[in-house]
Amino acid sequence: MASPKSKILIFGATGYLGKYMVKASLSEGHPTFAYVRPIKPDADQSKLQLHEEFQSMGVTIFQADDEFEQGRLDEHEKLVMALKQVDVVISTLPVPQHLEQLKIIKAIKEAGNIKRFVPSEYGNEVDRASGLPPFEALLENKRKIRRATEAAGISYTYVSANAFSAYFIDYLLHPHENRDEVIVYGSGEAKSNFFSSTI
Repeated sequence: MASPKSKILIFGATGYLGKYMVKASLSEGHPTFAYVRPIKPDADQSKLQLHEEFQSMGVTIFQADDEFEQGRLDEHEKLVMALKQVDVVISTLPVPQHLEQLKIIKAIKEAGNIKRFVPSEYGNEVDRASGLPPFEALLENKRKIRRATEAAGISYTYVSANAFSAYFIDYLLHPHENRDEVIVYGSGEAKSNFFSSTI
């Protein structure tokens, strides 16, 4: 007799990486839960479609209160209640919300039942990398999440996949903006290789 599948809760489920995590969890047969922002009438159509798609696929959706719309997880009791229903937590929160994971960590510790936490990393090995500001600030925020997870005694997995070129292309090169000039970082003499990832 096979052991029951872990129940997986994903934060950032409708984002760039989160939607793939949800689909991967479902494809492996895990009961899957998503903690998402409320859908408002003027919401991005793609987010609305993802909500509907997730519901049709059997995802249990925990909808955050309106404060979450601003990117804050200020609803501790609701977080704890959601966490008590699952075994594994995967965070795919974007860079501006990385420190919000401190609230998730606090709620995981209080819930006391989470077997594994996967914080939003998916980039460089932050304990070995260093960089120029503002990249160093991003690394330092990720280090804070690691240290808080470890200090809380939570079982964790850090995923360091190095850099996805899509992040750099979208955030640094802005390919979708029409402009008459090109931004060149540094002298323009440095050589670089980008690779693409498919999840």
